[in-house]
Amino acid sequence: MTEQLSADDWTREGLKVLAKRGFTALKADPLAKAMGVSRGSFYWHFADLAAFHAAILKSWRDIAAEQIIADIEADRSGDPLRALLRRTFNAKLDLERAVRNWAAFDPAAQAAVRAIDRRRLDYIEDMLARRGLAQATAQARAQILYWTFLGFALSGPALPATRLEVLLDEISSMVSESAG
Repeated sequence: MTEQLSADDWTREGLKVLAKRGFTALKADPLAKAMGVSRGSFYWHFADLAAFHAAILKSWRDIAAEQIIADIEADRSGDPLRALLRRTFNAKLDLERAVRNWAAFDPAAQAAVRAIDRRRLDYIEDMLARRGLAQATAQARAQILYWTFLGFALSGPALPATRLEVLLDEISSMVSESAG
């Protein structure tokens, strides 16, 4: 590798490794070897492994919440809830599972998961409130919808696309119905 790596290059590689091999693979030496550089390149950008882990978790938050929310908010062509459901339930969720596994062993990862869970829940709740649901109803349905997503994310193999579309339609209608 002839060009100098940036901190973002390291972080992107770290996210790939995390999704593929788990948090125990997030070490300077093996990453440097895989990227064809010396360990010095790693330490040029990160004071230590904890700083690298913090950058990975921040990047995950940006990818797994902030970018999705920004995209949904920017696209006013359709139903935002439907767009959110499609985007999240059709996503490759290896990284989601890997970070949640990491959180079972690491307080910093656990804090990042709690923060992203809160961010996502607040966004869904706000989205449902904008649809006219009362605050308490929006809050309850946001929690149920989020639990549904987490169950899906942590479960087995992906569903066939046609089956998933039927389920997303049902989820959307259940969450959107006005309280009666």
